[in-house]
Amino acid sequence: MTDAEKILVPLAEGFEEIELTTIVDVLRRAELDVTVASLAPGRVRGSHGIVIEPDVSLADVDTGTFTMIVLAGGQPGTRNLAADERLIELVRRLVRENRLVAAICAAPLVLHRAGVLHGIEVTAHPSVQAQLDGAVVRTEPRVVTSGSIVTSQGAGTAMEFALSIVAMLKGRALADRLGLAMRVQ
Repeated sequence: MTDAEKILVPLAEGFEEIELTTIVDVLRRAELDVTVASLAPGRVRGSHGIVIEPDVSLADVDTGTFTMIVLAGGQPGTRNLAADERLIELVRRLVRENRLVAAICAAPLVLHRAGVLHGIEVTAHPSVQAQLDGAVVRTEPRVVTSGSIVTSQGAGTAMEFALSIVAMLKGRALADRLGLAMRVQ
């Protein structure tokens, strides 16, 4: 993977705030090209009432230009993401192209709906693990990488998840430097 990665972080009503902001913050600290795109125009309210202003509405971008997607969980955010056909098609395309697809908490359900998890090792929030039939669900480690699919368990694993993505895209040394600077390690 290279600096040319163009990363979509979709934003849906009911997203998990810690996950979304941690993912976007860490990836941008790594100087990656991250676009936060809401499913509908305007500000979006998270599952705990925090409102986020997206960079753009998904309708105003060409999803064909993205080379990676990172999905935050939360409810009903995950259900809203899974109901969006544009995202489902993007996930399918990225998996076909062996591009990085990442999901945390309940968001592996979006990957499941896209039909890309059969036989793949994943993890997710314990409340949704049983719904990932066909996948090989792991309770440990907290971040599971299976080829180009990265999954993690929830808000408490968001920093580890985001730093794992940085390590994959820009190297372990940068991920370690960021983790040290943020006092993660």
